[in-house]
Amino acid sequence: MADLPGGQGCEWVIEALGCDIARLKDLAQLQTVFQDLIGGLSLHPVSETQWHQFPGAGGITGLCLLAESHLACHTFPEYGSLCLNVFCCRPRPEWAFEEYLRETMGATSVRVRRLERSYHTQ
Repeated sequence: MADLPGGQGCEWVIEALGCDIARLKDLAQLQTVFQDLIGGLSLHPVSETQWHQFPGAGGITGLCLLAESHLACHTFPEYGSLCLNVFCCRPRPEWAFEEYLRETMGATSVRVRRLERSYHTQ
């Protein structure tokens, strides 16, 4: 992380609503989502992703530490929603989160917010 071009990175905060409930409780499905994001954004995990699956009708929480920062998700089957957070210490191009989550998670609505993160005063 010593090389921070321009001293700026980006963070995406994503909410996917109206998702398929079964997919929100499917650990293998979420592992695939993480693999696709890691590959698609050229991210570099520094350890294995940690997962917690809540009992019964509960959802799943996942956290992957990256050389670039982190990738996290929380699913809420009771609300049909998935929340994702992707933080990269280096600039990244836009990624088709909306299309991807509609296809993979059955989302009917996806909101993507991109935050530019500056590491110094300007």
